[in-house]
Amino acid sequence: MTKRNVPALFWALVVCLLLAHNAYLWLGKRIAPDTDILALLPVEQRDPVLQQALTHIVESAQQRLIVLVGADDWAAAVRAADAYGATLAGRSDLLETDGRIGDQKQNDWLELFQRHRLGLVTSHDEAALRNQPKESWVDAALARLYSPFAGPKPGAWQDDPFGLFADWVQARAQETPVRPRDGRLFVGDGARQFVVMPLALRVPAFSMAAGQAVMPLLDQARRAAQRAVPQVEVIQAGVILHAAAAAEQARREVSIIGVGSIAGIVLLMWLAFHSLKPIAWVMLSIAVGCLGGISAAWLLFERVHLLTLVFGASLIGVAQDYGIYFLCKKLSADAKLDSHRLLRRLLAPLALTLVTTVIGYMALALTPFPGLRQMAVFSVVGLVFAWLTVVFWFPALTRSTTLKSGGPARWYAATLALWPLFQRNRATFAAGIFFVAFAAAGLARLEVRDDIRLLQNPAKNLIDDQIKASGLLDAPAPAQFYLVRGATPEAVLQREEMLKARLDPLIDKRVISGYHAISNWAPSLRAQAADRQLIEEKLLNEGGALAALAPRVGENARWTAAMRDRLLASASPLAPDDFLKTPAGEPWRHLWLGRVD
Repeated sequence: MTKRNVPALFWALVVCLLLAHNAYLWLGKRIAPDTDILALLPVEQRDPVLQQALTHIVESAQQRLIVLVGADDWAAAVRAADAYGATLAGRSDLLETDGRIGDQKQNDWLELFQRHRLGLVTSHDEAALRNQPKESWVDAALARLYSPFAGPKPGAWQDDPFGLFADWVQARAQETPVRPRDGRLFVGDGARQFVVMPLALRVPAFSMAAGQAVMPLLDQARRAAQRAVPQVEVIQAGVILHAAAAAEQARREVSIIGVGSIAGIVLLMWLAFHSLKPIAWVMLSIAVGCLGGISAAWLLFERVHLLTLVFGASLIGVAQDYGIYFLCKKLSADAKLDSHRLLRRLLAPLALTLVTTVIGYMALALTPFPGLRQMAVFSVVGLVFAWLTVVFWFPALTRSTTLKSGGPARWYAATLALWPLFQRNRATFAAGIFFVAFAAAGLARLEVRDDIRLLQNPAKNLIDDQIKASGLLDAPAPAQFYLVRGATPEAVLQREEMLKARLDPLIDKRVISGYHAISNWAPSLRAQAADRQLIEEKLLNEGGALAALAPRVGENARWTAAMRDRLLASASPLAPDDFLKTPAGEPWRHLWLGRVD
């Protein structure tokens, strides 16, 4: 081993470490490129708690998938949904289906609230308790007892004689248009009837492997539903659909840019050198640069964003310049000049080309956008590693007899003498004026668009399905919310109730269509205590509506006392944690962050 080969061997060791690290990332750790567009936003402008709220919402939604199978009549929709579900039944390792609603599940849903029903009162009934006389409550209780059309009755009449809990349950049911029907979930739009099928992913939504496995399965299920009912409409909405589409789009863009650049480089180098060896060497320098960029991005940011890989594919056209420059100089140099002495002559201009390019990419690192900084790191490290590969390996690989110029290269070199030269004459002056006018006209038409949402371009069919599903399910945009903070859960609930009081007039004015809130389901302890006190004062105490109701139903004071004790047994307060632990609280867990440092 000569002294000249030491740098080449050293670089071979570095490249082996890069290969090992990338193999660990992609095969061992199985990383998936990050597709979160929020990761590109400036850190300085993101409230940590607000960011945690967004992350909490995304994490709660990313494992969910909603499928609506619709037809002109309910029986056809059920047949299509059965065909759709039968296709998914064999892949429980990917998807969990839970679209059946039996009586037991409905009873389990109500059980928690029935134990605390005395503190669960709508704002409308609260106002009625304050303003209406007890005779109206007696009449309401009699109507619920004797009339078959007195509205829903979630439980025995003795548990809710005045219908306060039934009204509260009905108000909660109004938060979604989805209803149980024949053991399934149903929603309609007037023209079609849909079976609602909630699905839960058993694999990470942002995993590229998961997208490649789940998407064909969903397409197969859609085709099965269409075979069962040709006129069926299948609407799918979920994070994995967008993640898989984004991954496919990025993969396609990387392929187009990367393959196009490589094909152009290979063609030009073949025409120039008429040999495969120079092509292989240049491709080797580019590959080492990409490996170095990925490792650096992961070590510094603990993630590799999808847009970084798309942007990094454009480095191929830049990184190949160093190798081609060295090979062209070697081809035109004196045969007696060996590669190592040639490198010493070219080291200064090669270093200059690297520095000027790196400075341009380093400008991205000065921006407050983490995504752009990651792109800058990937680009700079990739260019440096490609440059070092040329410097350390190319002199050892290249011999005086290795390179030879091809016929097209010699022909092109001969045509350079025929190219026109700029001179101080009228033609040059006119061409300059035309170029300046053309450039000015183009600059005048430029527009600056700094909307970061332009970086994401989801497929139109996904957006259409998402809009249809949101309209049918009356689902609000998850990114539009108020963040309510407090020192304790009780303080948070009280502040949320104050916020709701200011939002309610906007619903009446149709400025907003509504809102979801934890305090709708688990009011603050202060509100529950106030409602219980109001119910006792107006309905349960001596001289209240319950005492006036007893003789109207043929009962005495003993019945009144027993009824009062029965109703007060459900007066224990409901805490938000108790609500969120139950199946009824599962759809609303994304609304509660809990304690934040």
